[in-house]
Amino acid sequence: QMDARQFVSSREEIPTGGGICKVLDIFSQYKYIWEIRGDGNCFYRALCFGHLESLLQKDRAELLAAGIDENSFKYLLNMFVGVLEQCEADEHGDTLLQLFNEQTTFDSMVQYLRLLTLAYLQNHADFFSHFVEAPSQVETMAMECDHIDILALSEALDGQRLAHHTIPEGTQPSLHLLYKTAHYDILYPHHCH
Repeated sequence: QMDARQFVSSREEIPTGGGICKVLDIFSQYKYIWEIRGDGNCFYRALCFGHLESLLQKDRAELLAAGIDENSFKYLLNMFVGVLEQCEADEHGDTLLQLFNEQTTFDSMVQYLRLLTLAYLQNHADFFSHFVEAPSQVETMAMECDHIDILALSEALDGQRLAHHTIPEGTQPSLHLLYKTAHYDILYPHHCH
């Protein structure tokens, strides 16, 4: 059961028993549900939460696919998520400016984005090898970026991966929302985390 003060619950396994799950037989396709507060904003909150989570999972997969050790980016990823969470909780917008004026925080954010750029360059070397002589220079702090680095990071952060519907048919959705009588929750297929 969800705490009334929360907007998003902890992820829970879908019960295989009765209720709405039995009627819809969703437990055969989905393993987890993340309940969202039913306050009229549930669709937008579920979409935003699921989209950000999808972005972070994609970033992690991109880094691992490039052969970058998880221990070398785990701290930076956690710092990145922490900044997002702190900014979200700030009603006046002062947190972002404050955090980016803290050397450690700012450097961690920049290092994370540099590492993500490097991973994208390495994972797409067949295309970028013609333009980049030493992709590892991207990781070096205080080294200016060029248009290729900007292109790689833009591609790595591409927000067009979100599928609102399974239209056109045959595409793979990156987010699964459960609609229940004017309410949305996030679902996770069995093959996801």
